Amino acid sequence: MEEKITELARRIGQAKKIVVLSGAGLSAESGIPTFRGADGLWQKYNIFEIATPEAFERDPEMVWGFYNQRRTDALACEPNPAHYALRELEELVPDFLHITQNVDNLAQRVGMKNILELHGNLFATRCSQCDSPHPHLDGIVPFPTHCQRCGALVRPGVVWFGESVNKIGEAAHALRACQVFLVIGTSAQVQPAASLALLAKQQNAYVAEFNVEETDLSDTLDLLVLGPAGETLPRLIDRLKQHAR
Repeated sequence: MEEKITELARRIGQAKKIVVLSGAGLSAESGIPTFRGADGLWQKYNIFEIATPEAFERDPEMVWGFYNQRRTDALACEPNPAHYALRELEELVPDFLHITQNVDNLAQRVGMKNILELHGNLFATRCSQCDSPHPHLDGIVPFPTHCQRCGALVRPGVVWFGESVNKIGEAAHALRACQVFLVIGTSAQVQPAASLALLAKQQNAYVAEFNVEETDLSDTLDLLVLGPAGETLPRLIDRLKQHAR
């Protein structure tokens, strides 16, 4: 593993633009449940009853109950060493972007600035009809809460199943001139995000994966670092700092 981290640190040290794609595995070490693991959310809940536009139309109070609980759970968790390592990487690299599938706000809580949230944010809300954004609330959202503009119900500011990932085009555009692309804690099962690593590879970026196990992407990428991101990413940062001396 040390040889892999040394090689990756060398490439990052020479790069001007780094892009990171993170998934649920990044926050799992903070206590945020993943979606598809053995103890994942979708093992406990029916996706179509709580995470679709149709579910919200059918029973908005139940949907808000689920998302208010997720808000409460996320606020009870703390960022882990992997989040802090990514913040340091952002400070070390001239051009850096963190594309995340996570909605838990943990990266923002460590002070990261260049973040593109593909699936929205648990702590954002917007109108279910006119799509107007509403104040970023940290606590429980009372039900019902109505849009100040059109009067319709306010909904969680996340991307539900069956909805388009509107920011995927912006994410793909960000890969232009990317020299190193890091894939961290993603199962590589959720499209269109999973395709970003392959797109980066097609554009000649050096693509490295950090994960606790191999994924469907692993064999097609340049480097695989196995282990908890909270352990492996800080080691990468330490190596980068050594090279910078």
